[in-house]
Amino acid sequence: MKEINKYIPGITLAMCIALAARLLENLENAAGLHLISASVLALFIGMAINAIRTPGEAMTPGVRFTSKKLLKFAIILLGASLNIATVITVGRISLVVMVFTLATCFGLGSLIGKALDLNWKTSSLINAGTGICGGSAIAAIAPVIEADNMDIAYGMSATFIFDMIMIVVFPLLGRAMGLSDAAFGLWTGTAVNDTSSVVAAGYAFSEAAGDFATMVKLTRTLSIIPAVLVFAAVNLRLKKKASLDAQAEKVSIQSIFPWFILGFLAMSALTSLGLIPTSLSGLMKDASKFLMVSALGAIGLSTDFRQLARSGVRPMIHGFIISLLVVLVAIGVEYFMGIAPSGSLEAYNVLY
Repeated sequence: MKEINKYIPGITLAMCIALAARLLENLENAAGLHLISASVLALFIGMAINAIRTPGEAMTPGVRFTSKKLLKFAIILLGASLNIATVITVGRISLVVMVFTLATCFGLGSLIGKALDLNWKTSSLINAGTGICGGSAIAAIAPVIEADNMDIAYGMSATFIFDMIMIVVFPLLGRAMGLSDAAFGLWTGTAVNDTSSVVAAGYAFSEAAGDFATMVKLTRTLSIIPAVLVFAAVNLRLKKKASLDAQAEKVSIQSIFPWFILGFLAMSALTSLGLIPTSLSGLMKDASKFLMVSALGAIGLSTDFRQLARSGVRPMIHGFIISLLVVLVAIGVEYFMGIAPSGSLEAYNVLY
């Protein structure tokens, strides 16, 4: 019981932020504005609280639990409202766009890092965070390439700052370009970095776009596994080149696999088989969205602008350039495929 009690203060604070954000969103919608979603509001409220007074040690376990574990649980619950056939189709369609965005990140990103005279480890973490899934990819790859704390701080800062910009700017750009829900969801899921940011940007546009973006993002997250294996091989090669006595780094697939994706797919399968009633599915989706907003509030509580400012200029420039390139490449491929601006999954003979 004592172990559980340590999580309660932080979880309670994050959920209070979520309630406040939902209230503000409802007031905003009642006024006919529809500018900022509850997800974005929760993130900003959390940041404001952190700037005024950093949450104490009593809050830390619960805040961390909410931003990591509850977010993943929320995505699992989201699966209850989605059909498995749609999830599989989204993965197939998004794979085409992902090939180009990943090639941009790891190809051009490497050259940009060299041009800026960045440590290859710092550059690689920024590229991985931008191309795959933000902090999760950085956390998975960092130990494999033996990155130090400063490399990780640079990588996290560079990707996180531009995620914050994308959360606000993406929905505005999507509406300005007249993108459909499917086109915007695919663009967001392949171009925005972290899962929480994809969720925020997607649902700020529309509920359908948020669902689509989340599914695309889950497909994209799976590329962590081959990326970690490739970086393990690269690091081993460099170590052997430096010393004949270098030992291979052990990579555990079990430790890097995003298991919550299996839960998401399982819930989708149960819904597709008719084993989850429509009424229960709706309640589970409402719970999912509330937990997502809570998780974003917790992430805001953990964000220190002063620490980000100390991360340096060159990693920020690298992050900006590679993020901009990914955004342009992703939407460019969509236009080439005929998905943007008004295309939908019907173009692929799939009911969405």
